[in-house]
Amino acid sequence: MSEVRLEHVNVTVSDLDRSAKMLFDVFGWGIRWEGASKDAGRSIHVGGADSYLALYKEARSGSTKEDSYTTVGGLNHLAVVVDDLDDIEAKVIAAGYVPNSHQDYEPGTRFYFEDHDGIEYEVVSYD
Repeated sequence: MSEVRLEHVNVTVSDLDRSAKMLFDVFGWGIRWEGASKDAGRSIHVGGADSYLALYKEARSGSTKEDSYTTVGGLNHLAVVVDDLDDIEAKVIAAGYVPNSHQDYEPGTRFYFEDHDGIEYEVVSYD
């Protein structure tokens, strides 16, 4: 059977540079690619060797989102697996975000935080 894996998720953000910096500071990711994108917008692909987040900013000013948990097709959260949950939580706090919903259950320990655009991140460690 052939391997199947998720390569990337594309998310619209209000400020590409701010979102990219947050991902650098919290997760240590780097830029894989950046440039012109759909509908005269701009994109930055931030991540590692095998997967990334495609950050997209449309050319227009944009609009606010509906509640993702009640919108069919809404993005509820992005989950990131880390080796050291405490280290990443300290980086989340240092970046000015508030960790919440700490949970310890099979198969791992996790917490959540929302970025400046209200995008929710789940940070989980399977140790």
